[in-house]
Formats: sequence, structure tokens, C-alpha cells
Amino acid sequence: MEAIYTEIRIALYAIWRMRWLALAVAWGFCLVGWVMVMRVPASYESSARIQVQVKSLFADGAESDMQKNVDRVRQSLTSTEVLKRVVRTVSNGERPLTSYESLSLIGALRGGISITAQGEDLLEIKTRISLKSISEQQTAFIARNVTQKLIEIFIQENVIGSRTNNAEALQFLDQELARRAKELADVDRRRAQIAQDTLGSLPGSGTLEQRMDSARNEMMNLESGLMQARSSLAAMNGQIAATPAQIPAGTVGGVDTLDQRISQLEGQLSEAISRGWTEKHPDVIAIRAQLRQLRAEKARGGTRDVPMAPNPVYVSLKSMQAEREGNVAALQARKDQLDRAVTMIAQRQLSAPAAQIDQARLDRDYDVLRDQYNKLLAQREGAKLRSDATGKTDGVQFRVIDQPAVPRQPAAPNRTMLLTAVLIAGAVVGAGVAFAKSQLANVYTTTQQLAKASGLPVLGSISEVITAETRAIRRKQMMWFSSAAAGLPGMFMLLMLIEFVKRIMVS
Repeated sequence: MEAIYTEIRIALYAIWRMRWLALAVAWGFCLVGWVMVMRVPASYESSARIQVQVKSLFADGAESDMQKNVDRVRQSLTSTEVLKRVVRTVSNGERPLTSYESLSLIGALRGGISITAQGEDLLEIKTRISLKSISEQQTAFIARNVTQKLIEIFIQENVIGSRTNNAEALQFLDQELARRAKELADVDRRRAQIAQDTLGSLPGSGTLEQRMDSARNEMMNLESGLMQARSSLAAMNGQIAATPAQIPAGTVGGVDTLDQRISQLEGQLSEAISRGWTEKHPDVIAIRAQLRQLRAEKARGGTRDVPMAPNPVYVSLKSMQAEREGNVAALQARKDQLDRAVTMIAQRQLSAPAAQIDQARLDRDYDVLRDQYNKLLAQREGAKLRSDATGKTDGVQFRVIDQPAVPRQPAAPNRTMLLTAVLIAGAVVGAGVAFAKSQLANVYTTTQQLAKASGLPVLGSISEVITAETRAIRRKQMMWFSSAAAGLPGMFMLLMLIEFVKRIMVS
């Protein structure tokens, strides 16, 4: 600890020996620093807060559109045109700005305007201006005026700009709808022409492939129905063959006549043959045996004439036969018609492949254009409704929460802190330079330093003898040094006083 205390004393004594150098360096550093600080133009800042309340008759989309308009105007406030409008109407409190001052103000405003959102419905407009050719009092007044003008432009652009944008949007949508409608009509006309050339005389609807598939499916169903109708007609023919057209008006001894029995057996034989039974079938053999027996009995005279009457069963079967024959004829005619249609479609498929490709392409184009047209139509109707609502109601309401005021003190720089920092830095730099200079000189403050530097033992030291004349000279030098050293804080206090007076003048 004693060694550290000794080193500190040695360093302080070394600085004291070079005190005039330290004082000169401190004065030079402080003068340069203070001049630079005082030459920095003061920046004055004025701010205001606006409450933006977005109202709409339509909850789905209109509010977001209004918010987009507010954001758009917020970004456009820093454009060159808006800044020119602001500068043309701003004065410095005494007179309009000159052309040079206006150009300087535009350059300062490019990076000095900030608009930030505070919450969902609050916007803060802040203007910071720093001008060299204008006094600080005028700069503060200009900052307030610029902020006030920006608020007016912001509200005006939102009220008028939103209506202008709605009108432009409606005009654009109408133009796009007209163009898309014309394109749809052209595509539809070409589709109709191709359909007339390739599909005009063909049955069905859709493309050639769709019509071919439909015709083939109908042909399959028709063939199955035709087979069933023919089978049903064959069965009906068998029943008619087995049913006599006339029946006796009565019976002899309660027993049927031989002719009636023979007719019944012949009908059964015809029905069996229609079912596909062969001559070797047991039933067919039995029926033929009975027929031979009855015919032999009839040849021997086993019958007698009896009165005959129409058979109602036969009449009913004949009407059903006619109905089934008509059904078979209709199905056969439809089948012949489908055969001709399939043949025609197949010929068209072979002769017009390019037309099919054009037809498919036009169908795709038509679907795309129709979807786009429907979307544009919906957008146009929505924009029209929002435009009507905007013209009849206040979509956005503005209320200035905090009015812009003339700033009473500069936002930057903090000259009080900078002047103090320059004073402290000057003292430190001066002391450092003096200490460095003392270390370069071959002067030793204590006998220990001399012994350490020479490597030889030091036997003793002789104190300095100060005479009265020397003491008077040193006292005079000390007075001069004290006066020069006291000038530094005096100059600092003078600069602080000037800064204080400037703030009073601005306020």
C-alpha cells in the first residue's frame, strides 16, 4: 500500500512539474471542443397525437381497407410533393422562408419526420428540425408549424384520397369487366363455331369422347333390353301356339272333345320346343305319344261336331303379343339409330382431331375467363357498396389528442452535458500529456528512482536551497498559473450562461 501511495505522489509531482504544459494542452483541447459543441445547430422537436377511429357499415373488409388508406397516407407524408406543400405555407414566425431556407428545410424534413402507431387507433406525428442559417427560436417555431401542417395534410388526404381511390378502383374494375366480357364473347363464339362444324349433326352433348361413351353405354343397355324383349316375345308366341283360338261352347258328357285335347297337346309341344327341348326330351316324347294316340282315335271317328266360341285367353294373349312385338320393334329401331350415331362419331373422331384439341383448349380458356369475370364482378359490387357508404357516412374520424406546441428546449444536442464532458476531457488530456512528457525527461524525483535507474547505491541527497528572490518569483508564477487555471471553469460557466439565455429566449 505504501508503494502505491508513493507512486501516486511521484506521478502527481511529475504532472505538477509540467503544469504549464498540462494547462496549455487543457486550454487548447477545451477551446476546440467547446467551439465544436457550440457550432452544432440545435434540433427542436414538436409532436402531436391523432386518434383515428375507423367506422364502416360493412364489417367484412371495409375496415381493413380504411386502415390501408391510413397507412398509405402515413407513408406518403414524407414524399417530396408533400414536403414542398408544407414548406410553401410555413413561416419562421416573422416572415416567409427564403428559397435557400426552404431547400434547407426540405432536406432537414426528409429524415426528420417520423410517424409511429401507438396502439390500434393512435398515431404520433413527430418533427425534428435542425437548421444552421436560422436562429433557434425560429427553428422551434418552424417545427411546430410543420407538425401542424402535416396533421392537416394527413386528415385531408384520408378524407379526399379515400374517395378518389374508390372512384379510380371502380373505373379500373369496370374497364377490366368490359375487357373480360369481350374475351368471353370471343371464346364463346369460337366454341359455337367449332361445335357447329364438328358436333352439329351428332346426337348427345359434350365432346366427341363423351358422346361416344354415352352412345356405347346406351347401346349396351339397349342390347340387354332387346334380348329380354325378344325372349319375352318368344315365350308369348309359345303360349299363343298352345292356346286354341276357339273353344267349344259346351262339353259332351263333361269331357273335352278330341280336337280340344289335341290342340292343347300341340300347344304344349310348341312351348316345349320354344324352350329349347329336343326330340329326345322325355316330356316331348310323352306329348308326341299322346298326340299320336288322340289322332288315331280321331281317325276312327271318336269326335262329333259341337258349337265353337272365341277363346278369351287367346284374345288376351294376342294383344300382349302385339304389345311385345311393338316393344321389340322400337328397341330394334333405337339400336339401328345408335349404330348409325356411333359410326358417325367414330368418323368425326378420325377426321377432326385438330378440332377436338381446339375445343378442349377453348373450354379451358372459357372456364378460366368465367371465374376471373365472376371474381371481378364480386369485387366491383363490393367496391361500389363501400364507395357509396364512404360518400354517405364518415368512414374515418380524426381527433387531435395532443396539439403541437413550440418546443421550449432543444431535443439535441445536450450542450450542458457536452460542455461538461469537454472540460473533464481537457483536464484529463492535459494531465496525461504532462505525465508523458515528464517520463521522457532524465529527471528523478526520489533517490530510489535514481538508484533503480543507475544500478548504483545512492549515499544521500541535498535539498534545494530557496532564496527570498526565488520564493518571490515562484509566488508570482503561482498567481499566474492559478489565474490561467481558474479561466477554464470561468469559460465553462460563461458558456453555460449563454446556453441558459438561449433557452429563455426560445421559451
